[in-house]
Formats: sequence, structure tokens, C-alpha cells
Amino acid sequence: MLQHSPPLPLIIDHIDHSNSLATEDEEGIRLALQHHDRVRRICLLMPVPNLQKVIVALDNEFPMLKWLYIRPPAGQNTNLILPKSFSAPHLCHLRLSNFALPIGSSLLTTAVGLVTLSLNAISPSVYFHPNDLAHRLSQMPQLEFLRIAFHSLVGDFNVNREQPLRSPTTNATLPNLRWFEFKGTSAYLETLLPCITAPLLAKLQILFFNQPTFHLPHLLQFLNAAESLRFSSARLTFLDEWFTARAYPNKDAKVSALFMRVHCQGLHWQVASAAQIFSMLRSAFSAVEHLTLEYWGYYRWRDEADRTQWHNLLRSFNNVKTLRVANRLVSLLSLSLQLQDGESPTELLPELKELSYSNLRKFDDAFTAFIDARCIAGRPATVVRQDAFL
Repeated sequence: MLQHSPPLPLIIDHIDHSNSLATEDEEGIRLALQHHDRVRRICLLMPVPNLQKVIVALDNEFPMLKWLYIRPPAGQNTNLILPKSFSAPHLCHLRLSNFALPIGSSLLTTAVGLVTLSLNAISPSVYFHPNDLAHRLSQMPQLEFLRIAFHSLVGDFNVNREQPLRSPTTNATLPNLRWFEFKGTSAYLETLLPCITAPLLAKLQILFFNQPTFHLPHLLQFLNAAESLRFSSARLTFLDEWFTARAYPNKDAKVSALFMRVHCQGLHWQVASAAQIFSMLRSAFSAVEHLTLEYWGYYRWRDEADRTQWHNLLRSFNNVKTLRVANRLVSLLSLSLQLQDGESPTELLPELKELSYSNLRKFDDAFTAFIDARCIAGRPATVVRQDAFL
């Protein structure tokens, strides 16, 4: 049928999360790929054995190809490899997952008109230094969406080992970049960010692997340089395996401008990590007026964060006027805010005007001592008890 059809553009879409692919479907896809000069879009999600067979058929130049999206189903991790002869000089949107794609591959060196570049679950076998990545990005000035997500802990050792020999030498100016996602270690991100200039960035997502310490001066500079990343509202959520932080341009916004997820277990470690991170990023959150704290993990008393950690975290939000505390954190946080001898009631949250908390367990006296002490000090705040989850 394709042999006798008009030379119209071909769209190859096959999205299937199952673990099987019909033989006739696989043969149909491979037949369509033979017409490489007509293929405009390739979008494939199928089991790894089938993907490997189909990818072999990409052994040519695809001059019309604008969109390439290939990934295996969730949980099927492997190092997929594109044929060396594959090229798509007019590619605009590239999304690959679980591929061993070198940063110097011909696909990336020729696709200089990319608008979308998403490299997800990057294999450790093709580790590339942040400076090499920045050099490649400098040749993609039309980029609007960028995702760099490593598959596992690949970066800290290599970056720390190479940094003394290879300080940043490339500046990638990305005037159209609106959305940037990164998954990896803080050391890799801190080496990459000084190489990137993105003045119109409006959305930033960061996923850090489990690590004991953070050093984020370049992330702070990056946030301050992006004029669209200004926050007046933030939400911190603690779960079993990680905690997340979302920051919004205003309290009514439904979509966050900044999303951060940090993998670590136990509320004690999570609050300590959050306190460490936000103390470094304090100036970027100096305008936050509305803060929500919530905990949706499995509660374990041995994981409680101590009052010092909570205090260190709250000191990074000194302009907060409205604090909302979800149900599972009410007792923990209220105990941490009880004053000890010599402590000032206005040292934490000096601008606080309203404290709202879930009262499902009838914590009627929660925060009473803290609020009373503020009133005596001339900094009153209103308490709002909610009979529902915040």
C-alpha cells in the first residue's frame, strides 16, 4: 500500500505500555521506516525487544523528520543504541529514554534547530562532562525545553575528579529556553549552571539523588538571574522516600514555577536536608509570603525532626505572612515552636500574620504558647483551625 500511495508525510505512532507487540504491527512500522524520506514523526513506546528491532531500521538519513520520541515501558531499563548512520538534520523535537547516546553523536551535532531536547535515564556508559554538554547546547539557540536526567548516581565522582582540570570554558546562551529539568547530583548541576544563560526561563524542575550534603551557590545565582522565577508562595511536602518543594509566582497559581524533589528517607533527614538547601537559597525565597508544610509519609516517631532543624528551615522564610500546617505535622511543629529560656518569639517568622492548621485530631491548644508569646511581644498573629486537610 505504501508503495503506491502519494508521497505524503508519514506519521509513525505506537504507544503501548503492554509487554507484547503484534508481529504485523512491528512489520508495519519497519516497512514505514523504509520510506525514510517521507517520515515526519516517530513516536514509539513498546517493549525493549521490539524497540531494538525497530531501531535497527533507523539506519539512514530522515530529511523530513521533525519529531523523534522513543522510550521503553516503565521498569524496562536498558541501554538502547541508535544506528551510527541515523541522522535527522531538520529535527525539532527529540525525546529519548534509556539510550546510550554520546553527547558528540552525529544526531546531536546535526540537529541544531532543536526546540525540545529531552534525554531521560541517561546511561552511565555515556557520561559526559557538563562543559561538553554546554558546548553542545550552545549550538542549539532555539531550545525552549531541556531535560537532562541521569539514570543513576553518575556525576559526583566524575565531576569532582575532573573539575580541577576542566573548569567551565563554554557559555551556552539559550534566549528561548522556557523550561529546564534536571535529575542527578548537585555537583553536576553546580558545574553545569555557570555555563548556561537562560534569561527567559519560567519553569525549573530539579530532582536530586540521595546525598548527604549540598553546595548550591550557582543554583542561587541562576535563580536570581532568571527574572521570571520570582516566588511569593511555597509548599514543602515530606513523604516516605523523598521531599518536594514547589514555589509559585503567587498564592493563587495552580502550576509551580519551581519544583524540587530530593530523595532521602525519614522525616529527620528530610527536614535537615531541606533546611540546608533553603538556607543556601534564602535570598531567592525572600519574597515568599505564603508557606505550606505537609507530611504524607508513614509516621514513625524515631524519624521526628528536632526543633533545631525546624528552626533552621523556617529561618529561610523570614517574610512569610501566612503559614499553613497540614494534619500530620501539627503536633511536631507546635512542639518545635515552643520557646525555651532566652528565645525571642519573633526570631522565627517575624512577619507572620496568620497561622492555619488542620485540626482533625483536635489539637485545640496547638501553637497557643507560640502565638501568646508573639502577642506579648507586640507581633500578634491570627490562628485559623481547619476541620479538614489543608
